Amino acid sequence: MLEPDPKVVRELLTRYASLRIAQAERERPAAARELADVSYTLCVMMATTGIHDAVAKADELLAKGRPPTAAHAADAGGESDLSLAV
Repeated sequence: MLEPDPKVVRELLTRYASLRIAQAERERPAAARELADVSYTLCVMMATTGIHDAVAKADELLAKGRPPTAAHAADAGGESDLSLAV
């Protein structure tokens, strides 16, 4: 299976998070449509059927490409890592 380009995934996650924040502050039909489009694209790109799974898989993909930090190395369980997307 082909792996999505991490740059594109990061851009989609950023757009998804921004739209979620915008919708939480003030609901607008245009932003709702764009959020639905970005959510669908993330699901297709990450080969999932739900946005929560897509965000989790995108986080895993992006985390895979990061070099380990001192804080990450000290936390063997990895449970204190923050999600890359909202």
